[in-house]
Amino acid sequence: MARPIAGPQSLLRILNGRAILETLARRGPLTRAELMAATGLSRTAVTQVLRMLENAEAVAAAGLDRDTRGPAAGRVALHPRLGLAAAVHIDHHAAHVTLVDATGTVRAEQHAPFPPHGDRVEHIVGLVESCRSLAKGPLHLAVVGVPGIVTADGGIRDDQGPDGGVFRSALSVLLGCPVRVENDVNLAALAELTSGAGAQLASFVLLLFDDGLGGGIVIDGALHRGFAGVAGEVMYLPQTPLPVGAPVLSDAVVGDLALVHGRDPADKVDQHLDAAAAGDAAAVAMAAEMGRRITLAAGSVALIVDPEAFILAGTAAHPVLVDAVRQVADSFAAQLPMRFLVSEFGPEAPLVGAIGEATSALRAAVFTSILPDRSSR
Repeated sequence: MARPIAGPQSLLRILNGRAILETLARRGPLTRAELMAATGLSRTAVTQVLRMLENAEAVAAAGLDRDTRGPAAGRVALHPRLGLAAAVHIDHHAAHVTLVDATGTVRAEQHAPFPPHGDRVEHIVGLVESCRSLAKGPLHLAVVGVPGIVTADGGIRDDQGPDGGVFRSALSVLLGCPVRVENDVNLAALAELTSGAGAQLASFVLLLFDDGLGGGIVIDGALHRGFAGVAGEVMYLPQTPLPVGAPVLSDAVVGDLALVHGRDPADKVDQHLDAAAAGDAAAVAMAAEMGRRITLAAGSVALIVDPEAFILAGTAAHPVLVDAVRQVADSFAAQLPMRFLVSEFGPEAPLVGAIGEATSALRAAVFTSILPDRSSR
């Protein structure tokens, strides 16, 4: 008689181990009973898998549960030395760096403006190293959100043209780990899709105003990047009477609007909007024009994508600008109804998205190293 094949039992242990690791990552320290309830595994299966994971230094004891009746039960958690991922948000002025563990907990954080003449890659690496002095553990990967078009191979295209992936390669070499580069507005859209205003929507378009106006498009629950990464570049949608190719809304455009309305062009956008909230007539007129431009951009997208809602993020989530957008949208409602929601993350939406993507990638990398995927063998 042929000997039984051992593969299926080995595969079952891998699947059970992955289920327990994912549960601990999402929910934190748990007792064996809680793991049984969360995964549906038997006590024997949980005990066997935990023994295997403890031997691999993937989980560790995490205190006692004294809140339930009966003898105190031991809790287990992911091992604190499993490693870290870097989540980075870059704008035109500064870099914001966080280190996260496999549970998604931020273990360290640094934020600093770029030096006037320094190298941006070295600046980011310096912030990461400062974080690593506070949170010990190997760095497995980094997810970096940047303004500009990001191609499928991780190249960045901005006002200076494509970089051919030079930024990503240089950062990967200096950090000593893989680096994924993503458009910052796309990361903000992923944050909303995962746990924000878009979590209950099948389709939406996030409109983020931060230096410029960008869009993140989600269709059928998935981010749409486009063939060349250009999807969502709403700042250059044609609007009468603007010339073709002119930006619809940016910091420079707001400066021009300030000159037209007799306000200081050196003021930041939030200063104009705060003045509008206080009743300044010129600032109110500026806010109305900004709201009109955002709404017309949304209308152009709506005629093609027809999303359930638009989510306003960054400076576009300022209450004055939200009101201005909704007033213009109401005037178009009979011809083109549009629904506008407000981001739950404010200006931190791209960083929140980077943290979520870094956490997911870290779990996949670490858990696969502990429990190799043998399903295709």
